[in-house]
Amino acid sequence: MIRRLIAFCALLPGAAIAQLVRTPGNITAVEKRAQEVRIVTTNAWSVITAYSPSVIRVHLDKKPLAGDFSYAVVSQPVAFTPQISETATELRIDTDSLSVRITKSPFRISFLTPAGDTLNTDEPGLLTSWTGDEVTAYKKMQPGERFIGLGEKTGNLDRKGNAYTNWNTDAYGYAVNADPIYATIPFYIGIHHGRSYGVFFDNSYRSYFNFGASNDRFSSFGAAGGEMNYYFIHHQEVADIVRSYTALTGRSPLPPMWSLGYQQNRYSYYPDTEVLRIAQTLREKQIPADGITLDIHYMDAYKLFTWNKSRFPDPAGLNARLAKMGFRTTVIVDPGIKVEKGYHAYESGLRSDVFIKYPDGQPYTGQVWPGWCHFPDFTSVKGRDWWKQQVKKFTDEGVSGLWNDMNEIATWGQTMPSNVLFDFEGKQALHVQAHNVYGLEMIRASYEGARTAKPDERPFILTRAGYSGLQRYSAIWTGDNRAEEDHMLLGVRLINSLGLSGVPFAGMDIGGFTGNPTGSLYARWMQIGAFLPYCRSHTGINTKSAEPWAFGEEVLEVCRNYINLRYRLLPYLYSQFYEASQSGLPLMRSLALSWTHDPMVYDTRFQNQFCFGPSFLVAPFPSMENYAPVYLPAGQWYDFYTDSAYAGQRQFMLSLSMHTIPVFVKACSIVPMQSQVQHTGEKPSDTLFLHVYRGTGKNVLQYYEDDGKSFAYEKGGYFRRTIRYDGDASELTLEAVDGSFESQFKQLQVVLHGFPSPTTRIAFLQPISRFDPQGEANVAVTCAVRTITVPNKRERFTIKL
Repeated sequence: MIRRLIAFCALLPGAAIAQLVRTPGNITAVEKRAQEVRIVTTNAWSVITAYSPSVIRVHLDKKPLAGDFSYAVVSQPVAFTPQISETATELRIDTDSLSVRITKSPFRISFLTPAGDTLNTDEPGLLTSWTGDEVTAYKKMQPGERFIGLGEKTGNLDRKGNAYTNWNTDAYGYAVNADPIYATIPFYIGIHHGRSYGVFFDNSYRSYFNFGASNDRFSSFGAAGGEMNYYFIHHQEVADIVRSYTALTGRSPLPPMWSLGYQQNRYSYYPDTEVLRIAQTLREKQIPADGITLDIHYMDAYKLFTWNKSRFPDPAGLNARLAKMGFRTTVIVDPGIKVEKGYHAYESGLRSDVFIKYPDGQPYTGQVWPGWCHFPDFTSVKGRDWWKQQVKKFTDEGVSGLWNDMNEIATWGQTMPSNVLFDFEGKQALHVQAHNVYGLEMIRASYEGARTAKPDERPFILTRAGYSGLQRYSAIWTGDNRAEEDHMLLGVRLINSLGLSGVPFAGMDIGGFTGNPTGSLYARWMQIGAFLPYCRSHTGINTKSAEPWAFGEEVLEVCRNYINLRYRLLPYLYSQFYEASQSGLPLMRSLALSWTHDPMVYDTRFQNQFCFGPSFLVAPFPSMENYAPVYLPAGQWYDFYTDSAYAGQRQFMLSLSMHTIPVFVKACSIVPMQSQVQHTGEKPSDTLFLHVYRGTGKNVLQYYEDDGKSFAYEKGGYFRRTIRYDGDASELTLEAVDGSFESQFKQLQVVLHGFPSPTTRIAFLQPISRFDPQGEANVAVTCAVRTITVPNKRERFTIKL
């Protein structure tokens, strides 16, 4: 078919081909303004805006540009003065970070460094073009170019040679190479010749990205409709590209502290006595935990905003009992409202006229769990306000978290008609434009509704679907994965990619949602889970029980050890969430974030390795492997369990055990830890343990505390302290405290790793060598220890190490 089309086009005159494929043509008019250039071409209209010194927006369409609107972008252009110049053949926009060259005949855009080195340029002859309503930007592929990011996408870390589609999809039990799956984040990072750039294509239609798939000429991005509207970002460091992208699309607010603890779930726990049994067993077996999640069986016949009264006769009483035990409850919410007379949500939705409609005015009806349903229009203020009123019912009953599911929109048959109408903030849009942002606006309504209902309590929102900007409202998990080794490792890459794409609060179903994991697989998955931003064990219906104690005492001990470790690391974890809220940098980091130009981090043997914050490097492996290669990038590293030192930028073979996962700590790291607790509502001891790893050079940690539950931090109610380690001077400096919050810790114990004697033994985990005759799993570390009492000390002081 393609060959026949090519042969047919070859017989067409130039004008006829132009009707099939339309490019902008030549520039015919130019208007230069303070930070933008307005351009008219033979076939198109464009505005090129210097959004900041490092960000250029390209806005282009084959008709005059419509009013500006985005669900993703929340920032305005930074006020500055770029240099805008024009010659007979080109336009230029120059900043201290970028040089944009726009040729006039034909209209073609190139992005260069200020020194004139090519970052990204339109592919000559292809340019940006339209085939019908589909618009695509073709970019010349640079020698050796790599591509990373693009959000929740399967496959390898380096996306070179592959193509992807963005169309939020209910992908139950998806394959490790399935595409698309649940969420749309049309942002990627290109890397070549020691340089990096980012492209955010802000178009909510079904979109397409090609990174050299089936061609050796170009990379491209485009959409089935709408405008060519993208932001080009350049910094030397990938971390700064992520900062600029999240400055555009927003950053995560600080989550409630309890949501960082371990969460227990299955599809489904019921009745209420079973929920209490699970909670009580977690406490009896001393498995730290903070959350119980209820799936759809808590509802009456799967109807939203109802409780099954035989299973849950007293929801408020149940939640109160769980709260006394230190547990918070999260409930699942789906957008489908059952069509049933007398059902309060259905009747209320009809009265408020909040459901999406066909062009003839009838509400769209699709089938989901309750049967035939209508769906709220979250792209309208009216629809979101109605939803906020409904979720108040849950907060009034003591529910702390809302798990937004099926919000792709998912319906049985997976084919919502294209002609369904959405309000789209009064602009009116068809399903083809609104589909990918539906989940984003649902979590927006859930977040705003929960915050309105309890203005002094941070809500926890979890989502399956979303669009760029979802991090402003919600955590995300990677959907209905499988209890398989390759799915466990795929989940690591998915969360790493989400982190590169501005979403720091992410997790996966530990143990796998479909199928039954072996004990060794579950243990390995839980070890990885201890280092995930969102830590939740979950399994589906018709599977075996998958709680930590369901696989025997040996697996239980491993799981408890690593969940214990997570809770001891909460001061470090929370400080890193604060960093994410300020910079957009993720907690779980692909090695490509910091060692972008090291080819070894893209090697498929090492692409699953990740950093947990700036200090830890975790190397996940299939649970049954006995030996595996590890690569440590440049720098000096310490084995977390033994303090053995390793030089970086080399690979070596590790002997593996079910009882531990390989973890290394970067030299010069500063890692705050606390004593063991069973949930985040339990106070640790009054001593903060500050682990310092000897190295050369300098390092800085922003240590952060607040009450972990309210929004008082927005008004100065926090404890923030910059801690500096100077390895060359062997000094640790704690700067003066900022904020009005009093730290929960009254003493500071500095634990020195890699330093000379005196020494002692520090147990990071509970001893597990009883299951390892060779003692390889002994996790007590030999350290030098110095204890310093600092009651209410908020001024600057320096410790000589």
